[in-house]
Amino acid sequence: MAFKESSSSSSTELNFIGGGTVVEGTVRTDNSVRVDGKLKGKLICKNTLTVGLNGEIDGEVQAKNAIVGGKIKGKVSIVEKLVLESKSVLIGELKASKLIIDEGAVFDGTSDMGNKKEEPEPYKKPIISQNPSQ
Repeated sequence: MAFKESSSSSSTELNFIGGGTVVEGTVRTDNSVRVDGKLKGKLICKNTLTVGLNGEIDGEVQAKNAIVGGKIKGKVSIVEKLVLESKSVLIGELKASKLIIDEGAVFDGTSDMGNKKEEPEPYKKPIISQNPSQ
């Protein structure tokens, strides 16, 4: 059996936005989604987002995991891991826990890995007392 049926919250369903298809607006899914066409708007995916080589997203993306082979322009928020494949382009604002960028991928924007650590205190030169009696 290719897919195992389970009563758990994970699902084996996969949604497609095929090549030649343009979707405008908000797309929400509890399952995985693959974009080979174009999406303008907002995508909320509670599982894995895959953007195919010819896929394009212009807008806001929220997903658990993402694998990008195409192009995303906008605000991207990934809960776990984002993979930018070798021919991918990401332009915009990125927030992800883990980021993998393959050689050849283009990322132009800002990133937040969510691992805020306390900034070290700036180096302070020690004060050396000058005792004239010595």
